[in-house]
Amino acid sequence: MRKRICGLLLGILCIAAFTGCNKEEAAVMEDEEPEKVELVVWGAEEDKELMNRLIESFQAYYQGEADFEISFEVQGESQCKDVLLGGLEEGADVFTFADDQLNALAAAGALDPIENADAIRDRNLSSTVEAASVNNQLYAYPLTADNGYFLYYNKQYITDEQAKTLDGILEAATSNDKLFVMDWSSAWYVYSFFGNTGLEVGLNDDGITNYCTWNQTDGEIRGVDVAQAMLRIAENPGFASCTDEEFLEGVKDETVIAGVSGVWNSVAVQEVWGANTGAAKLPTYSCNGGQVQMASFSGCKLIGVNAYSAYPEWASRLAEWITNEENQQLRFEMRGQGPSNIAVADSEAIRQSAAIAALIEQSEFSQLQRVGGKFWDPVTKFAQNMAAGNPAGQDLQEQLDEMAEGISAR
Repeated sequence: MRKRICGLLLGILCIAAFTGCNKEEAAVMEDEEPEKVELVVWGAEEDKELMNRLIESFQAYYQGEADFEISFEVQGESQCKDVLLGGLEEGADVFTFADDQLNALAAAGALDPIENADAIRDRNLSSTVEAASVNNQLYAYPLTADNGYFLYYNKQYITDEQAKTLDGILEAATSNDKLFVMDWSSAWYVYSFFGNTGLEVGLNDDGITNYCTWNQTDGEIRGVDVAQAMLRIAENPGFASCTDEEFLEGVKDETVIAGVSGVWNSVAVQEVWGANTGAAKLPTYSCNGGQVQMASFSGCKLIGVNAYSAYPEWASRLAEWITNEENQQLRFEMRGQGPSNIAVADSEAIRQSAAIAALIEQSEFSQLQRVGGKFWDPVTKFAQNMAAGNPAGQDLQEQLDEMAEGISAR
């Protein structure tokens, strides 16, 4: 009996001693300073307010788990790749970029494959998952599904029926002494005239160089047919080649009643035109005696995590936070940008957005932008000469051959 009591007392003492040790260890752990985490986020100037708000909410959600020092820096999305590859170790931990830069960033080792890829795929539209992937491997977090363009028109001057054809739009613009504008200094927009003609452009298997048949001399529609159509448009007094910024200026000073642009201008256009704001897929245009539906490049914005980040786990958490359902909804509310998140894209608010609806309508005639760097300058040179009315009278086939050769250059 005495042995039993002694054994019981000994057990109680051991438990007490062990518990005391655990309390001491817990106290030591509580006294430890949380890890200091320093992150830099790159994004567009227009996103500054939104991004700072998302950073604040992220820090509040994870408060106590780390000592955060997260800063936002303005970096244009279209130049993100070039700046980042200029010094990966000095670059941002988390950054916004256009999807056409993905292949180069992945090939350079700037991005690592996403670890929880299946969860990200399940939450986002398949087109954005495709845009964020290389060889079916997810390398970035989808952020928007709205990097495309469509037609804005002022219903005070242009009817819905007129908006279906470029001829109708130009007739309305001319009769009202107003303008329809489109940026022919940007090859991104000029693709519209070639995209649904059977003439082709795209990346070769090397993922760097292009193929191009825009100078094709046979078939139902030839390159010359497209060039002649562009010249007829350029000669119309109701047309002007204007940059995106000039389009907005024209909307505000009431000289422009229609133009090709994207959802990033939806709020600004709505503020000026109000209830007269119209948005639709791109119109058809007259070419070789028929009507051709204008095409478009499509794409999306992505969030990348720098493979050289000193805090890859926290950088990944922040990237996922920026692109989650709640914050994509907030992005739509604050910036009018179309979500890649399936749940947000299916919301009533999105369905009621004229700009997003127009983009979805245009998506049937769009192609994911996949062209190499040699595409841009030759197309811009050709299109600007068309916009000027081909003042030197240079042979059109000669110009098309020169453009195609430049696009396909090694």
